[in-house]
Amino acid sequence: MYAKDTESVTLVRDCVAVAVPEGVEMRLPKGTVASLVQALGGSFTIYVRGRMFRIAGADADALGKDPPAPLPERGAVASRAELGKLVWEQLQTCYDPEIPVNIVDLGLVYDCRLEQVSEDLSDVFIQMTLTVPSCGMGEVLAKDVRARVELLPGIRRAHVDLVFDPPWTRDRMSDLARLQTGLY
Repeated sequence: MYAKDTESVTLVRDCVAVAVPEGVEMRLPKGTVASLVQALGGSFTIYVRGRMFRIAGADADALGKDPPAPLPERGAVASRAELGKLVWEQLQTCYDPEIPVNIVDLGLVYDCRLEQVSEDLSDVFIQMTLTVPSCGMGEVLAKDVRARVELLPGIRRAHVDLVFDPPWTRDRMSDLARLQTGLY
């Protein structure tokens, strides 16, 4: 679901939401009427009286929605190259709550490297940025990235470092992201 396809929803129970772009948790009360503008990457973006909020997938029922399907379980990884590919695929399941494009296609991921810590375990070190340094959603996105990457077999720990040098620009976006956002 994208912003052009908004849907009116009424919260059926109290729900914790994160204000965007401030990154501050708030409790929205039952009965709150909202416009659902994005349902991607296992979370929801809503507008309430002109303010944007991100609702975690675990709280989908508060919006009258089904929770997102769990990410598929993966068996043992055959090679380090395969694990690296899976990490990048997992990063593509993380979305900016304001833009209906995943963080990889947005160009927010600057670096991703694996460091083997045992025969069958690796740590992942990710450097990523935000579209603007003042965005309060940095830790929310970093937590989402960590959690998703750590679901992969063979990953012991994901380390996410938010960096702002070099600053993000639209030039970092993939052609697909530019097409999706109309910024071609």
